Amino acid sequence: MAKPHVNDRGFIRCPCNKCINNAQHQLEVLETHIHRFGFMSDYNEWIYHGENVNGASSSNVPQPNSGVHDRDEMFEVLEDIISNDAKVDQLGSQSSNVQYDDLFTALNSELSSFSSLNFLVKLMHLNVMNKWTNKSFDELLKLLKLAFPKMDLVESHYEAKKLMTKMGLGYQSIHVCKNDCALFWNENSMLETCLVCSESRWKMQAGRRTGKNVSHKSTDDNVMRHPVDGRAWKDFDRKHPEFADDVRNVRLGLAADGFNPFNNMSISYSIWPVVLTTYNLPPWLCMKPEYLMLSLLIPGSQSPGKDMDVFLRPLIEELKELWENSIDTRDAGNDRKVFKMRAALLWTVNDFPARSSLSGWSGQGYKACPTCNEDTTSMRVIGKTAYFGHRRFLPSTHHWRSNLDFDGRTERKHPPRRFSSVDIMDQLRRVKTIIPGKHPNYGGVKRKRGDDELNWRKKSIFYELPYWAEIELKHNLDVMHIEKNICDSLLGTLMGDPHKSKDTDNARRDLQNLGIRSELRLYEDGNKLMKPVAEYTFSEAN
Repeated sequence: MAKPHVNDRGFIRCPCNKCINNAQHQLEVLETHIHRFGFMSDYNEWIYHGENVNGASSSNVPQPNSGVHDRDEMFEVLEDIISNDAKVDQLGSQSSNVQYDDLFTALNSELSSFSSLNFLVKLMHLNVMNKWTNKSFDELLKLLKLAFPKMDLVESHYEAKKLMTKMGLGYQSIHVCKNDCALFWNENSMLETCLVCSESRWKMQAGRRTGKNVSHKSTDDNVMRHPVDGRAWKDFDRKHPEFADDVRNVRLGLAADGFNPFNNMSISYSIWPVVLTTYNLPPWLCMKPEYLMLSLLIPGSQSPGKDMDVFLRPLIEELKELWENSIDTRDAGNDRKVFKMRAALLWTVNDFPARSSLSGWSGQGYKACPTCNEDTTSMRVIGKTAYFGHRRFLPSTHHWRSNLDFDGRTERKHPPRRFSSVDIMDQLRRVKTIIPGKHPNYGGVKRKRGDDELNWRKKSIFYELPYWAEIELKHNLDVMHIEKNICDSLLGTLMGDPHKSKDTDNARRDLQNLGIRSELRLYEDGNKLMKPVAEYTFSEAN
């Protein structure tokens, strides 16, 4: 009788003594629940399973448990969790349902206006937003239980986190080799030693193991208000029209950088958060903290460096799944109907050193510019590498091209080539495969790059994404770092600040070595070495 009344996903309300027509399951699970918990004794008219009583239909019958739970959003949340659990959907066994018993208990425990599960979720949200300590949260729970003894609440912050984990709000701790060679994850999760360098998984001390074994919309003008107006976004839409056709598909950006959490530079420690942001939102929302997703947190005594790909593996696997297979998602703006949502990573946003770790192109050396690539022009000056040749970008008839004051030469070169995705992939095919990690006998062995490898240190793990090679703008530089550093250097030079000025003694010696700007060269006055005041520097007379 009930089979013709399942919904489009094959689910129907469960009339067992536990679900009391509040939760929906597949028919196999429904039968298991009735055998295990028994049938509702007061459910005599099967109005939710096709029985027509006095002309009533399923569209106008009252909802089960009306009052508190018809307004409680936790029912839909819990229903989604259980319906997405493959074990519950396919097997419906007793063991696969036990894990949700405490969630149902909290859900069916009523307070004045919503369930205790809903109350706990809101309380945990306040805990995070206001940065309560775990101890203060525990004390609040004790006070609430004293004031409201009938309230069914957990005993501590630890138990609350365990309950939230069952709702999909937890995290997974993944072990990594001490030399950053590989993750103990997926098929390698049970290994005791690293599959690359054979180092023990566990921290050893005095021959004993220590620690715990824990396995918008586009505009037509030339004003860029949002990334959707940019050429890279439009190029992606043109190459992947089936993805662009559904505006609900998610477009992501990734940012990663390291910092010392102890605010003490004498302590060698670096922690790298990897954050995702959603560009489907308007520009005034997509960078708000509440819309940022912390996907990875990489702690360690030093920066991941060239081994960043080892830690990005779980995230890349999820991004591949979101692109190739999609996931069932409820559309909040369309009666919460379920649709197949896909996601794509459009680019990364980092400072220059972090960009090197993510892209695989070294930010040091004579060809450090990732845009100019092998056309980068540079020279060695005293103590560092200098990059010049910026007059190439000027029109061919510009008078500055023939001015000798820049580097003692006229500029006749054309602007750097624009390297296509085919060119980049051809370069990456020449890059040798390297062993990850810092073990001195494996990944830690330093090697000299061949001339045909240019400045590539590795082929980035991002190229495992099916669409990544064709993305026009893969990596963005963080404007904040560039603006601050250039502003500090420019102001320091103009003001003659000895600590921040780039007009150093070595810079003046470089002018002499290049044979240019004789009026700015250092000269001796007796036993003193004098540096002429430049016209661009504010002096005391000014």
